[in-house]
Amino acid sequence: MSNAASGALGFLYKSHIVAEPGFNRWRVPPASIAIHLCIGSVYAWSVFNPPLTRQLGVVAPAADDWSLSSVVWIFSVAIVFLGLSAAFAGKWLEDVGPRMVGVVAACCWGGGFMIGSLGIATHQLWLIYLGYGVIGGCGLGLGYVSPVSTLIRWFPDRRGMATGMAIMGFGGGAMIAAPVKGWLLNLYQKAPEYLGAHDAVATVVEGGRVFAETAAGKVEVVLATAAQAAPFGGDAGVYVVGTGNTGAAQTFLTLGIVYFVVMILASFLYRVPAVGWKPAGWEPKPVASGLVTQQNVHIDQALKTPQFWQLWIMLCFNVTAGIGVIGVAKTMMSEIFGTGLPLVVTASFASTYVLMISVFNMVGRFFWASTSDYIGRKATYMCFFVLGTALYLSIPYFASAVATNPALIYLIGFYAATMIIFSMYGGGFATIPAYLADMFGTMHVGGIHGRLLTAWATAGVLGPLAITSLRQLSVNNAISDLAARVDPAAFAEKFGAPLAQLQQLVAAKTVTIAKLMEIAPEGTIDPTPSLYNTTMYCMAALLVVAFFANLMMSPVKEHHHHDEAELRAVPVE
Repeated sequence: MSNAASGALGFLYKSHIVAEPGFNRWRVPPASIAIHLCIGSVYAWSVFNPPLTRQLGVVAPAADDWSLSSVVWIFSVAIVFLGLSAAFAGKWLEDVGPRMVGVVAACCWGGGFMIGSLGIATHQLWLIYLGYGVIGGCGLGLGYVSPVSTLIRWFPDRRGMATGMAIMGFGGGAMIAAPVKGWLLNLYQKAPEYLGAHDAVATVVEGGRVFAETAAGKVEVVLATAAQAAPFGGDAGVYVVGTGNTGAAQTFLTLGIVYFVVMILASFLYRVPAVGWKPAGWEPKPVASGLVTQQNVHIDQALKTPQFWQLWIMLCFNVTAGIGVIGVAKTMMSEIFGTGLPLVVTASFASTYVLMISVFNMVGRFFWASTSDYIGRKATYMCFFVLGTALYLSIPYFASAVATNPALIYLIGFYAATMIIFSMYGGGFATIPAYLADMFGTMHVGGIHGRLLTAWATAGVLGPLAITSLRQLSVNNAISDLAARVDPAAFAEKFGAPLAQLQQLVAAKTVTIAKLMEIAPEGTIDPTPSLYNTTMYCMAALLVVAFFANLMMSPVKEHHHHDEAELRAVPVE
């Protein structure tokens, strides 16, 4: 036993949590599910997009408010550090065990929220990146890998089901977090100071910003519509920037405390099986497919095999295709269908859409991982890539169709397609540890899985980068096209500045597609529903590449295997 394991924190180490004979293995999954439910709330990040992008204006974005792209990148940074921390923590997990890793994850995830709360309150974006993105991201990675190898060893007879249980909670985290976050935001929010209706307050535009004269002097204001002001119990009109509260800072702080407590308690439920333990009456059976080995490949040796990098590409591209959409899910639903079907696609409907993403993400993890126990991991991933490609290609059709004919059938088609996509997105995460155990053996699967999660970190950059940059390109093109169609005099009257200042007004968020559509010639088709079409074509192309990586999968060559008994017998000098 190491000195650390026998020290003050020894009770956290693996040697102190070996299960006694007769221990019920079904007592372990609840711990992993509880931790994953906490860290899985990252999938409900899009709920924070609206309040963070109007933190100063509150009812509407102010000139100094953070842009959507800068806020989405916080989610990306968290995913990057999830992958990096999981890669570095793989070997450490095998040494210290899941309880120690779970406790550190609780400190990082809960603490990250608390630091992020400070960043929101002081309007320092870098503090949110540091807290939620970097420190919280490390908590994500540590919490994510802590149960995987443990449950695979507790359930060698049902690897797919075991990894489905281990990772199911991560997909379901947003199912709980989305409504809870919404409730907390509503609890803590406060409407800004109201000056009056649009026509009752004299305003002037300077440098793209809107100002109003008050008894206290000239103040910056935002002009809110009735829909924007309604959630705060206000009316359409002029509101003073910096006088309200979205409730985001207090929500972050509350969640940080709750997550820390739950994850600490769950970490103490972890137990590991004794060396040589196996379920009563179970014996390993050879599998006809040839892709399931009874041998073991060391962590470092696994990186030298083509199979590891094929699996890396498969996970990376499958995640890239889904993660960018998840990060802006609520915004995407509102933009594609909010204009054509405003009575159906309300703010509440969009929030429910985020919740259903979480439901299908969670159910897909258990369903697809369990299914892979029967049809094989390779066949399961073939379903992901073939069906996923077809579904991604269908989304631009639904979006373009609803722009010209706002029929409910297109919304139903879009909803069904994306839900199946998100079930396979979650299924890919839950099935990959079992695929790794099949290819490389169970001895080092926790560490190898950690290394493979660098693919998730890469996807955390590629997905949001693709969807935000391609969307912004589409937005810029749409605004330029609409501005060329509107009457210059109507533009000047609407925005209080000439058409020549278009770029300045766009940068200050004074000119938007929605506001341009108000003065566009009759018959002009709203380009908003088609803002994501190019992105979907790119996502489908990525899945085609991943399909061929899976198609060429073959067993690991024998020279990569090692005898674990001989390795343990080597004396340590």
